[in-house]
Amino acid sequence: MELAEIYQSKMFGGVENFSPKISFEVFPPKNNDISQLFEELRILKSFDPVLISLTYGANGGLNRFSFEDLKSIRDLEFNLMPHFTCVSSLRSEIEDHIIAIENLGIENILALRGDIPEYIDQTSLDFRHANELVEFIKEKTTLSIGVAGYPEGHIESPNLISDIKNLKKKVDAGASAIFTQLFFDNNKFFHYVEKVCASGINLPVVAGIMPIRSASQIEKMTSMARVSFPKKLKDDLEKFPEDAKKIGTEYAIKQCLDLIEFGVCGLHFFTLNHSDQVSEILENIL
Repeated sequence: MELAEIYQSKMFGGVENFSPKISFEVFPPKNNDISQLFEELRILKSFDPVLISLTYGANGGLNRFSFEDLKSIRDLEFNLMPHFTCVSSLRSEIEDHIIAIENLGIENILALRGDIPEYIDQTSLDFRHANELVEFIKEKTTLSIGVAGYPEGHIESPNLISDIKNLKKKVDAGASAIFTQLFFDNNKFFHYVEKVCASGINLPVVAGIMPIRSASQIEKMTSMARVSFPKKLKDDLEKFPEDAKKIGTEYAIKQCLDLIEFGVCGLHFFTLNHSDQVSEILENIL
């Protein structure tokens, strides 16, 4: 099922008793043993997700899903949405990969620029921006394309206005849905959606949720992305680091309930390949 059909081309639910669509992101196990991930996926399957998002890069690296993995996960009867990055990849390589993905019977893809290595001369790249990748995928395949959104702006963007202008380029190039980066301050998300709508974008905006499992996550997150932490959440994690998972779970439950009341069309959970915490959250919000 394609993204527009999944989210019915709505930014919000807008109907009484609307339930948001649930989706999950998983990544390749570092030890390449996918059997444990399959067990996690079987647990998550009980929540009837509309999508399973798979981190995946065209320029490879050992820590990625192979085409064989994609086939195996698809055989579990999930609707798959592989990630796809274009940095450091040639147009011919990307064309081969996206066509191979389509030939697997996969209908959706998440198009990302990816992080640009410092040693690369950006002027030599075939693709420098995600909107160029979206346009290329649209030209070469019939894949439905999701793109990333940043409620507080991309870490490289000077401000949110500039970031939404770049989002508009991706939408105009052929995107069908927006999946946001993780956030912890719902007011940032609400403000973002308001600005996205005001810019003329009328696509579903799916909220990215990452439950906190450890206090060390905060330092890592803030170094990699523009993410604000509400003071009480940060204080609780600093005061009770041994209870980080419990604090993170309780916070995510409240965060999701607030988003559901707002009318968010979808909740996309970054599972970190752990079904236990996400399961507890969903059991409390659905």
